[in-house]
Amino acid sequence: MAITCAACTSGETGMGIKLENMNDSVAPGTDFYQYACGGWIKNNPLKPEYSRFGSFDQVAENNREQIRQLIEELASGENEPGSVGQKIGDLYNMMMDSVRLNNDGIAPMMDDYKAIEALADRDSLISYFIRNDNLGLGFIFGSGIGADMMNSTMNLVSVGQGGLSLGNKDYYVNDDEATLKIREAFKKHIVKMFVLLGDDESTATRKMNSVMQIETAVAKVNKSRTELRDVEANYHKMSYEELKQEYAGFPWDEYFAASFITDLDSVDIGQPEAIKNDIAILNTTDLQALRDWMQWKLLDGSASVLGDTIEEANFEFYGKILSGQQEMQPRWKRAVNAVNGVLGEAVGEMYVKKYFPAENKDRMLQLVGNLQKSLSERIDLQEWMSDSTKIRAKEKLNAFYVKIGYPDKWKDYSKLTIDSSKTLYELYKDISIWAVRKEVEEKYKKPVDRDEWHMTPQTVNAYYNPTTNEICFPAGILQYPFFDMEADDAFNYGAIGVVIGHEMTHGFDDQGSQFDKEGNFNNWWAEGDADKFKERTQRMVNFFDKIEVLPGLFANGSLTQGENIADHGGLKIAFQAFKNATMDNPLPVKNGLTPEQRFFLAYAGVWAQNITEEKMRQFTISDPHSLGEWRVNGALPHIDAWYEAFGVTENDPMFIPKEERVNIW
Repeated sequence: MAITCAACTSGETGMGIKLENMNDSVAPGTDFYQYACGGWIKNNPLKPEYSRFGSFDQVAENNREQIRQLIEELASGENEPGSVGQKIGDLYNMMMDSVRLNNDGIAPMMDDYKAIEALADRDSLISYFIRNDNLGLGFIFGSGIGADMMNSTMNLVSVGQGGLSLGNKDYYVNDDEATLKIREAFKKHIVKMFVLLGDDESTATRKMNSVMQIETAVAKVNKSRTELRDVEANYHKMSYEELKQEYAGFPWDEYFAASFITDLDSVDIGQPEAIKNDIAILNTTDLQALRDWMQWKLLDGSASVLGDTIEEANFEFYGKILSGQQEMQPRWKRAVNAVNGVLGEAVGEMYVKKYFPAENKDRMLQLVGNLQKSLSERIDLQEWMSDSTKIRAKEKLNAFYVKIGYPDKWKDYSKLTIDSSKTLYELYKDISIWAVRKEVEEKYKKPVDRDEWHMTPQTVNAYYNPTTNEICFPAGILQYPFFDMEADDAFNYGAIGVVIGHEMTHGFDDQGSQFDKEGNFNNWWAEGDADKFKERTQRMVNFFDKIEVLPGLFANGSLTQGENIADHGGLKIAFQAFKNATMDNPLPVKNGLTPEQRFFLAYAGVWAQNITEEKMRQFTISDPHSLGEWRVNGALPHIDAWYEAFGVTENDPMFIPKEERVNIW
């Protein structure tokens, strides 16, 4: 349905642009976001179950409805025991069975909860931490296996910071009014959750103070989201023996053995100061405080499978207060999300068979090829790059590994057991152990599998991976308003074309540019070129730092630098590819809109959204992407062709003098 909805537009057939999504009472040079998306924003008010709803979410809703039908067909029938159908159907039915979930309530977790209280000494406490770390509850730090950025063909075990229930250190260390309000609400939430488990107010308050003491101590040393973007500063490969010497005071043999890793020879410690701090916390904090905190991590990480009372209380804080979401999603959506989370590629295989036409993939391959040619041309035009750097940049571009739609090899779920006789709490423990085992079996001391997908086919998104130098566009995003087989090139290059160019530019943003065509962290730039590049990217940082997204809250240009560069490059690359594609057969004016105008309108339409102030605040301090409004109003004033398309002059509020505009790629 979504592929053909251009026929429903109030504009000309094949234009792609829906005129009712615009607000032509606002001049393009005054507020292009409102001009292009004001109608959509007015016609799509936030539903109570959303803290943000935009074009991405609209497509995801369509996908979820389609996936629901596929899953419910399986869930309502008889399936062969051990088959993928049985696993999908049984997990969905278990998530939907509210009567059973509420009857079980907190009981399935209580043995583990009481076991923590019974831990009598530090050694047994740390052993418990180790045994349960691989259940995904986020105790204090985490480990995983992925490509070694200095030897991208091989996988490497890594250990990195974690331990924060709120996910971001700013919530623990900042003292502005909004953050203090959230922190106080979090404290009340912790007390409430412990009381729901049976603690009296005094005990629950003591436990809350323990949680805040430990998590604040963790947060103070953890790196910020911006600091984590420094690739080189977050890589510290060493031998296993060096790890045990430099990070003494923690039983590393026991830790890795619990995750099925033995004979370890080397490891990457992402954030040394944070890991040393975590070990010190485990070794010096009062035992009762540690028990309190570990009980909290167990409760917080399990809240979604302990019945409605706990889940609703959890939502009151994380949904309402932290995000501004007024209602939980209906149970069927949460159930579909759960199945997608556990058996995503199995669901994806069904999805693409029914909803992803082969011609969509062929058209995307053509678009990607045209965008690669355009980026090559853009590289040639950069006067600030030396010839040798241009050659290596084009070598990297030509080495892109392109993934479109769905994987050629589907994930194997044969060793995963979905036993519906167990409680959901027990089942999720089994699923976590299966996932850890699978990762170790497939990756530990193994070459990197370049054919692995890091998103499911039904995901409405795309990505670039620097260590495999790949760009990936799942089937889920290849539909309106990103991609429309019935629309002309002005629309498709402005929408999915910019998405393609965006992901390509990630190979040359502040992080991706540090990796060579093989995916290794390697300075391939000629002397002086990297400094010229940083000078231009800093202009982007400075511009976004001045954007006030809410009163007193400014955008973080350093955190969003990579995504802003990618938007900038994506626009330039896609516009040039669009002009190349229509050079011999120029497109006509439609509904009074030139092809160039339709290109930029299509781009803006991708970012149409409504969002709560709470979610704006949360994203601004934690998300490497700029808010939707500023991916339009912050990006377009740096694109010369946008000025020409809409006749924007120095008399317009969005005007930036040419010499002050960002100019990269």
